[in-house]
Formats: sequence, C-alpha cells, structure tokens
Amino acid sequence: PMGVAVSPWSLKTDEASLILREFNSLTAENAMKMGPIHPEEKVFFWQHADSIAAFAKRHQLKLRGHTLCWHNQTPKWFFVDQKGDTVSKQVLLERLREHITTVVSRYKGKIYAWDVVNEVISDKPDEFYRNSPFYKICGDEFITKAFQWAHEADPQALLFYN
Repeated sequence: PMGVAVSPWSLKTDEASLILREFNSLTAENAMKMGPIHPEEKVFFWQHADSIAAFAKRHQLKLRGHTLCWHNQTPKWFFVDQKGDTVSKQVLLERLREHITTVVSRYKGKIYAWDVVNEVISDKPDEFYRNSPFYKICGDEFITKAFQWAHEADPQALLFYN
C-alpha cells in the first residue's frame, strides 16, 4: 500500500482527488489519537475518525489506525484522579485497556493495521525508554499490554510499534 496521512478536512477539499489518484491507503493523522478521540474519561468523540473510515470504505482504500498509545496528545485526565493526584499503575492500565478495547472494537474489520504504541524509545542518547507518564507509572509493562489488548479486540489487524 502507498499511504498518506489525512485529516477529515483534507477529504472534503480538492486534496481528495489527489489522494484518490495517488494513494490506496489512508492513515488518520490526528483523529484517532487519544486526545482527539477520548477527550474525557467517559467521553469518546467519533465524528472525525468515523468520517475518515467512511471515506476509506466508500473509495475502497485501506485504512491504518494511528495511534492507540502515545505520550503526546494524551489527555491529562488519563494520568490523574479527581483530586489531581497521579493515578496508580492499576488505574492507568485499566484506562489504557478500556481505551484500546473501545477504539479497536469500533473499527474492527475497517482498519487493517494499528500503530499500537508510538515513540516509546527516547530521543535522548542516555535514555532507552522515553520517561513519559506511561513509563513513570507503569514501567515498560504498558507496551506489552497495549499490544495484547489491541490483538484481543481485533485479532486480524496487523499491529505495529511506530
């Protein structure tokens, strides 16, 4: 597949004809990231991601999901409780499980591949894992768990570290 990252807006402009002519796979640029799709604990915002999925289906394009877990664009509520204190490892892993299961299940059969975990490896030469809130709270266990939950939600999807 030859892919391109898209926004819902790019699919409503003259860019759409270029996309349809030059590409056969789409990747949601931001619409499926944690912050945009899950802005509050019990709130999911599906409109933008759904519009990209519908465009891909309508034009028989492959669709890649990006990304289920990333230190950037994760809403702050993910890491804190109602008092603003850092959540426990158990709470964070449960929030991550619910997020991944809900999102992947919604797009099961529509998305052929997921970027499950994004940029966990640090850019700093003296650090292997990025010292993100996920890592600070869970260690590296969240990486394995994220892949496990994505696979459980859609066993047919290809899963990638990005």
